[in-house]
Amino acid sequence: MIKIDNEFLKKLEAEAKNSARRRKNYNFHKVAEDTLQRMLHAMETDTYVQPHKHENPDKREAFIILKGRVAVIKYNDEGRVTDHIVMDRDAGNFGVDITPRTWHSLICLEPGSVIYEVKDGPYNPGDDKFFASWAPAEGDKNALEFNEKIIKLLNLL
Repeated sequence: MIKIDNEFLKKLEAEAKNSARRRKNYNFHKVAEDTLQRMLHAMETDTYVQPHKHENPDKREAFIILKGRVAVIKYNDEGRVTDHIVMDRDAGNFGVDITPRTWHSLICLEPGSVIYEVKDGPYNPGDDKFFASWAPAEGDKNALEFNEKIIKLLNLL
């Protein structure tokens, strides 16, 4: 049994803070071939998750907030925001379920945020996700500006 408690989260948060990507995941599944992928993601506000979707193979995905505040943004094929949720336990917004073939991204709104993710497997880096061409790639100098644009558009802070 792996206990998800404050001590566990603090260790993962520290790893995220020290990571160049400013996020860190912990996989509960032991092999990439597992048909159910379960993981924690600790994030800082200066991380960037490029909008993407899961198709061919189609994969369902769900996020549940454990700590902090994280926005999940849904986009159409042209990159226009069509829906969003700010996952925040205190506000009663606990999570979101993402259907396959849905463009989405996550934006961390509070330092030390942690989410639990469940997604269909197996994990194959070649076809796990398809990144949006209308958004900067991870590591691009404009990536955090993209997040800021979405935050302002949706008045999230």
